[in-house]
Amino acid sequence: MSICKLLTPGPLSTSDEVKNQMLVDRCTWDNDYKMITQKIRKQLLSVAHLSEEDYTTVLLQGSGSFAVEATLNSAVSQDGKCLFIVNGAYGERMVEMGNRMSLDYSVYRTDYHIIPNVNKVRKLIETDTDITHIAMVHCETTTGILNPIEDMAKLCNDNDITFIVDAMSSFGGIPMDIEKMGIDFLISSANKCIQGVPGFGFVIAKTDKLIGTQGKSSSLVMDLYDQWVVMNKDGKWRYTSPTHVVAAFSKALDELFEEGGVEERYARYCRNNEILRDQLSSFGIKAYITDELQSPIITTFLFPSDRFDFDDFYKYIKERGFIIYPGKLTDEDTFRIGNIEEIYEVDIRRLCKIISTYMEG
Repeated sequence: MSICKLLTPGPLSTSDEVKNQMLVDRCTWDNDYKMITQKIRKQLLSVAHLSEEDYTTVLLQGSGSFAVEATLNSAVSQDGKCLFIVNGAYGERMVEMGNRMSLDYSVYRTDYHIIPNVNKVRKLIETDTDITHIAMVHCETTTGILNPIEDMAKLCNDNDITFIVDAMSSFGGIPMDIEKMGIDFLISSANKCIQGVPGFGFVIAKTDKLIGTQGKSSSLVMDLYDQWVVMNKDGKWRYTSPTHVVAAFSKALDELFEEGGVEERYARYCRNNEILRDQLSSFGIKAYITDELQSPIITTFLFPSDRFDFDDFYKYIKERGFIIYPGKLTDEDTFRIGNIEEIYEVDIRRLCKIISTYMEG
């Protein structure tokens, strides 16, 4: 089996050093392993430039969606109401979670290539005073659009509304001032911009907000408060944790700091994305999202013609060492290319040359 680089938004290609951490078997009860868990929790706050006095972290087994559902389940009580802001498939997934949990909620939707209008959201919360929470995606991986969480955070702060942000594809790769924005719950996962492997998600929360969720979860395993209480004692997870994944993530965090932190990683991602968009545009492959709304994480491209065969295109690229993503849009034929992870300018230029050769053929 040939090894390909994953040009996806996660799972993604990782460094050899991160992979090597998974070659060691670890015991969940061992103090050395519990120290790794506590190291990760502290380093996540450091990545976010947050103090341990006001914020805390909770790690949770499963994919990022597990952590999103756990947050909604724990934070939005049965007497609260959540406004979901949606412009992509992952916003829609939160709505489905709310539906399955029988939460009281409403939805504000826009087209997938448009950012939410904060003035329209303001009118919604002025009209519906029952709204206690707002939940939205920062970087919507469906398209790569970057949503205006700064404006939404201010709106939430001004109206005493709890703000929940799915930062799955942005945390660790896009600078953000979480404390200044006053985000109450920020959710991400191991296999995104910090460049670990799949297996757990994490929540960075205001400590007082997290304490306020005590007893509100209708789920045993997805109770953020109970997970936090146990994890706070000595680093022990309540139930069996993905030990290999945790060790790999610890190394990935170290590599983030060695690279120069979020700002340097962001600069690399931006350069990758700029080259990718410019080169593909010159081949007649246009981006779905406009430049000013595009994140540096993943880019959605329109099929260049009605005769374009994505399966053939995908196979051609895979045979030459790269794996890309199909699109998730319903109104346009698209595919997606991610440029996060252990991907550098030389990789992007090699990919663009492969695509150029395909288009010329």
